[in-house]
Amino acid sequence: MGKGGMSHGNTDEGKEVNMAAWLLGINDIKILPFNLPPLGAHDARIRMKAVGICGSDVHYLKAMKLADFIVKEPMVIGHECAGIIEEVGAEVKHLLPGDRVAIEPGISCWRCNLCKDGRYNLCPEMKFFATPPIHGSLANQIVHPADLCFKLPENVSLEEGAMCEPLSVGVHACRRANVGPETNVLVMGAGPIGLVTMLAARAFGSPRIVIVDVDDHRLSVAKELGANQTVKVSTNSNDLRDEVERIKEAMGGGIDISFDCAGFSKTMSTALGATCSGGKVCLVGMGHTEMTVPLAPAAVR
Repeated sequence: MGKGGMSHGNTDEGKEVNMAAWLLGINDIKILPFNLPPLGAHDARIRMKAVGICGSDVHYLKAMKLADFIVKEPMVIGHECAGIIEEVGAEVKHLLPGDRVAIEPGISCWRCNLCKDGRYNLCPEMKFFATPPIHGSLANQIVHPADLCFKLPENVSLEEGAMCEPLSVGVHACRRANVGPETNVLVMGAGPIGLVTMLAARAFGSPRIVIVDVDDHRLSVAKELGANQTVKVSTNSNDLRDEVERIKEAMGGGIDISFDCAGFSKTMSTALGATCSGGKVCLVGMGHTEMTVPLAPAAVR
């Protein structure tokens, strides 16, 4: 397999054994057989070629839980993925063996009001890869609804296809905040989600983007990817007031929209303090379960 995967094995009879990365306990992952379900009429069997490692995978590895999601039994990890179609069900007309696809990892019910309104990501019956108790995609092969497999253009690699899932987080954030050519954007956090949010904001037309982090290397990557300015901050809350002023100075104008892609009390407080009156602050991704933030001053503005 490609990024993050492992080559498959074979039985003595020559039949392939489907292997996967199983999370068995804290800091305990083993490559073990993973039996596939039968191929349904509307399904596709995909050979995984690229699987990203998300922050949620790391949370489960280190603590066996993320927010209210708790791993109670062995689980296959991974959900940022792309691969090559091996087989399709009898009713699948838009895919053929050999097609390169990016995979939507969330299977919604397709029937509730949220799904019918196009907000399927909020479906209460969502079955999402590597979210307990649903198995993930860090395996040789998986079976998945064909409607959730999207063909990749020839100029998009399988590794880039796997990154469509985290990129969609940044795109969704920019849609929710209504980023456009008239909006200056602040991004708190230059990790993977902060970077894809920055890239999405640029694609949505934002003329000026400032990104903030505690790490010099991450900030240098953000600069290479197109940030207008970067600001290094500390983890010390006592520095917040000074850092807000430095961020405003780096922007050189009003901050219309801030994205907190780190999810700490300090990053959210910084975003609330730096954003102009009447602006927007969006929390992106899975931050800390609870935060202490200055809501009253924010409400006044």
